[in-house]
Amino acid sequence: MTALSWFSDLLHLFYPNVCLACGNTLYRQEEVICFSCLYKLPKTGFHFHAENPVSRVFWGRVDIQAATSFLFFSKGGSVQHLVHALKYKGLKEAGVYLGKLFGSDLQQSELFKPVEIVVPVPLHPKKERKRGFNQSTCIAKGIADAMNIPCVDDNLIRKVHTSTQTKKSRYSRWDNVKGVFGLVHPAVFENRKLLLVDDVLTTGATLESCAACLLQIPGVRVSVATLAYAQV
Repeated sequence: MTALSWFSDLLHLFYPNVCLACGNTLYRQEEVICFSCLYKLPKTGFHFHAENPVSRVFWGRVDIQAATSFLFFSKGGSVQHLVHALKYKGLKEAGVYLGKLFGSDLQQSELFKPVEIVVPVPLHPKKERKRGFNQSTCIAKGIADAMNIPCVDDNLIRKVHTSTQTKKSRYSRWDNVKGVFGLVHPAVFENRKLLLVDDVLTTGATLESCAACLLQIPGVRVSVATLAYAQV
């Protein structure tokens, strides 16, 4: 054992890195989540099927090319722990890591291979300053890195600071985000195939509003990907 590895083990004894899904101590080779939780991640596999529960959310609402979610979200489950660690504890590395896993899977799907640019759902600047980061951008950057395509996080913007979507009804969620998004330089996205990324899909209202904004640009095609899928 080298002096560096010995010091690392000693450091972890007093300040252990723990799995963000189960809370167990991580071994040196593990990152963010342990191998056991990594193996047990509740993947949806939706990205291999054009018609899936996520794509059906947008049917008749907005013209989406393909839609998917990486993981099933259940209350009290490992995915909720991961999302909360990212969103409320500020562990941005969790979002990037999970995004990379997601992007590696998306590369294997014919539905998502045409994607050219990854675009995260934006936060209002006021909210992003308060939180310190945008969790969707962390996920989007991980996906873009794995797919070897750019992530553009400063073109689609949120113009209006809306109230939280939590506990709102389906219609209230849609009405809350109607027309609140805009573009800084629409020409940047002209004739491009975009992947719109968010953290958790519930009703799809925010994603629908973002997609509607993007689809006003000539030649744009929009697909949707969320880290988790919460059935409502």
